Amino acid sequence: MEAPSVLAAFRLVLRKHKAQREESMRLVTHWRFRRDSFVLVLTGLAVLFNAMLVGAEIVQVPNPPLKIFISVDMEGISGIGTPKMTNGTGKDYALGRELMTEDVNAIVSAIFEFGPAEVVVNDSHGDMQNLLHTRLDERVKYIQGHIKPLGMVQGLDESFDAAIFVGYHARVGTKDGFLAHTGSGSVRGLWLNDVEVGEGGMNAHYAGAHGVPIVLASGDLTFTRQFRELVNTRTVVTKEAVGSLVAQLHHPAEVHQRLRATTHEALEAITNTQPLDVTEPVTVRIRFATTTRADILQSIPGVSRIDGITVAYEAQTMTEAYKLIRLMYKFVSW
Repeated sequence: MEAPSVLAAFRLVLRKHKAQREESMRLVTHWRFRRDSFVLVLTGLAVLFNAMLVGAEIVQVPNPPLKIFISVDMEGISGIGTPKMTNGTGKDYALGRELMTEDVNAIVSAIFEFGPAEVVVNDSHGDMQNLLHTRLDERVKYIQGHIKPLGMVQGLDESFDAAIFVGYHARVGTKDGFLAHTGSGSVRGLWLNDVEVGEGGMNAHYAGAHGVPIVLASGDLTFTRQFRELVNTRTVVTKEAVGSLVAQLHHPAEVHQRLRATTHEALEAITNTQPLDVTEPVTVRIRFATTTRADILQSIPGVSRIDGITVAYEAQTMTEAYKLIRLMYKFVSW
């Protein structure tokens, strides 16, 4: 009877061992299944996420067009070397208008080669109807005429990405500045917050107060040097003065090449360009050629008399300062 009991016990051990192996195999298979399922889910999520990224790239909204403001004076335009070329009754004024238009078109063509853009061109010389607007690049908007409160910066506001000054000149009293003046012949000096400025500096202050950087300025050699003392920007030289009324000219074709190339460079670096830092309120001090004008202007509320030919005013904003300066030198005739 003892032998069968041993055999039965042995068989029982074998059955338990087999059951344990089967349970182990079942657990291994279960965990492999869960692992493989987890990997499959991760793979699916990755594929879905990548598809979403691809879809996002496909439907991505493009950047809006650049908005560029161009202010165009005449004395610093390429090919202009005498005062008469800038005067409506002068010899070769018609040629001066053509040269002015070609300088602008060279810059505008470079802007649109760079990418989509909205460009506003503001005529900023004399009676401000000098550009041959039917020969301007048809993609620009053109502001013509001089009875406007903001003169050379009419149309410029916070919506613009950058401003470009074309054909500018040095401030009044500058040695070796071709046709150097500030505003009109009646002005002998202009200071903003105790910094002496010309038209370029005044316009740069207006742009800076509105958060708009000046990315390019062109004009005679003395202007470009003077302007860079105030504004960190790119410049293109169009001529060198030989005294105040004569200039040694760079050929317009060569200037146009440099205007196009420098415009491209400026737009490539536009995100790194900062506007001029302007402190408001703005203290304005302006000196005139005669005591008579100061006699009249001191009657404006808020204007104080500094000396026989100098008046001062504290404006709350640069816009207020600009309008008053323009009123004092442009529309008061004494």
